[in-house]
Amino acid sequence: MINGKRVLIIIPAWNESGSIADVVTEVSGELPGVDIIVVDDGSTDDTAARAAAAGAVVARLPYNLGVGGAMRTGYRYARDHGYDVAIQVDADGQHDPRYIPKLVDALDENDLVIGARFAGEGGYAVRGPRKWAMRMLSAVLSRLSHTRLSDTTSGHRACNRRLIEFFAQWYPAEYLGDTIEVLVRVARSGYKITQIPVAMRPRMAGTPSNSPMKSTIYLGRAGIVLLLALIRT
Repeated sequence: MINGKRVLIIIPAWNESGSIADVVTEVSGELPGVDIIVVDDGSTDDTAARAAAAGAVVARLPYNLGVGGAMRTGYRYARDHGYDVAIQVDADGQHDPRYIPKLVDALDENDLVIGARFAGEGGYAVRGPRKWAMRMLSAVLSRLSHTRLSDTTSGHRACNRRLIEFFAQWYPAEYLGDTIEVLVRVARSGYKITQIPVAMRPRMAGTPSNSPMKSTIYLGRAGIVLLLALIRT
């Protein structure tokens, strides 16, 4: 429990055996009153076994669905087990669990809270096409949600019971749908969105998939995803 609320940490994981046990252990140590579910998104390594050994509930998907599909599984678990709050935490260790109580506090007046990397906390930075894409997304989605959103692609998010039930029924699995399309749909459905500043840490294991070419592709895909989200929601 955090502030009288039953909290579930949802960790989508795909081939994160190098970090998942440390992430589960850290979250459990920092927040002993919360439950953790790791959604193993079709991993080919021993991610599921390591997560279970560290004390998490594990849901195994038969094949890789992407972050959106894994999160929808987590939200259904949260709905079916009566949790008041669900919080997404990445399996690579970049999200610091010490910020989670602040995310929960912000839900007193909001339905969705984003842990924002570019809101004055820490030194996380992006450059080139990826930075341009994020600025474009922030401008459009801030206007749509009637609040300042500086990090619309952050995966560190908390939602209340109303959105848990909503996401358990609808949550896009397409590329960037779990970030961009979700915000469009949530804003247009009348839910309140806000952000709090968080510091992002380096990955505990694995290698980031960043390159100039991938950043350029990201720019194009982000624009297409945003356009499609605005059209179909």
